[in-house]
Amino acid sequence: MPHEIFGTRIIAAPMAGGTSTPAFVTAVHDAGGLGFLAAGYKSVDTMQAEIRSARASGARFGINVFVPDPAQLPPSAEVLARLEDYRGRLQADARRYGVEVPPLRLDDDDHWQGKIDALLADPVELVSFAFGLPGSDVVRALQRSGSAVLATVTSVAEALEAAGQGVDALVVQHESAGGHSAAFQARPAVHPEPRDGTGRRDGTGRQGHPERKDEGQPGTTADLLAQVRSSVGLPLLAAGGVMDRAGLEEVLAAGAQAAQLGTAFLRTPESGARQLHKDALASPHFTQTRLTRAFTGRPARALVNEFVRDHPDAPEAYPAVHHLTAPLRAAAAAAGDAERLNLWAGTGWQRARAGSVAEIMAGLLG
Repeated sequence: MPHEIFGTRIIAAPMAGGTSTPAFVTAVHDAGGLGFLAAGYKSVDTMQAEIRSARASGARFGINVFVPDPAQLPPSAEVLARLEDYRGRLQADARRYGVEVPPLRLDDDDHWQGKIDALLADPVELVSFAFGLPGSDVVRALQRSGSAVLATVTSVAEALEAAGQGVDALVVQHESAGGHSAAFQARPAVHPEPRDGTGRRDGTGRQGHPERKDEGQPGTTADLLAQVRSSVGLPLLAAGGVMDRAGLEEVLAAGAQAAQLGTAFLRTPESGARQLHKDALASPHFTQTRLTRAFTGRPARALVNEFVRDHPDAPEAYPAVHHLTAPLRAAAAAAGDAERLNLWAGTGWQRARAGSVAEIMAGLLG
């Protein structure tokens, strides 16, 4: 039975960068799910315009906000040196397209305070946070304004910290999820084998790449959920690797009230993802996903392409690396070059279908 805070078993993940449009969120709502707009990388005005558009459609929706990392604003001298080195190594990519690698930008907090102020002045039903916690004062202020607050966590320790701030629910993200990891507590790292399209280890034993599995994180989303469920008494969303009804039932049985899916919806016509990205998900040319910092400076799971392989040691410096690679990614997209584009994908990407949102939802809900 879905918890009243969600009202459905299927949540469409907030996918920043243009994928989670108001039209996409509306399609998810119309099909019986709940979509989240993505405030990340947007101005306050653009965020507000998308909220107005989603409201005008009559859709129920939430919005996701990135929490800035004060340790990166500005980065340390050591990280700054690594950024300068990485900027130099990106020059070869820039020459490929005849573009410039921009100067370092070290002050971007993604319009944090402006977005919080806007959401307090014009509340949205559900506000979720990723990359960190907003602070108890922000949580209470949003709740007083009428919003329910969700925090994205990747471990029991993060879940306990989020619960301590008084949030209403947790998005429990496993490392199998596509796109950025929401982890915000430092943990030791190990380097597992690459993932094939089934989400299993591919058995090659290859090492020396930046894919990272946080030490202590269980092997499946259901396993992680069970750990969090035994430690925190909040409603839980499961995020990572859910691609079909069997996967949905597994995480529900493990204690989730609903599942948050991203990769499963990427190839739908309603998704705002680039066609180049959609086509890559269906291409036999791409055979692995990997956690990489190459595109943004924050670990994110993507299809392994030339850019990922060429930059295995990008610095951990978000969003500074994001700004360095933005012109390169835009040029690659314009050139139709999937080898230099950030192709976010979870470990189950090969099961992503090209049908409509309604068709994907029907398959999930049975």
